[in-house]
Amino acid sequence: MSLSPPASWPGADGQPVSCREKLKMLAENHQELATVLRDTFEDAVLMGVDEAEMRRILNEMISSLPSPKRAA
Repeated sequence: MSLSPPASWPGADGQPVSCREKLKMLAENHQELATVLRDTFEDAVLMGVDEAEMRRILNEMISSLPSPKRAA
């Protein structure tokens, strides 16, 4: 996981997202998520949770996110 946003955001059509408002929102969301993930990870490890297991738990959470397209 990089705590920096990607250089470009690939769209569903394979082309990078180019709308400035969308890019702004994606960058803000990325920063918020990076902060929450970092804080969550650090807290868990400092409270004695195994670092490798915490990484596995966080990865599992992300992998389990349902697609908003399937809900429609």
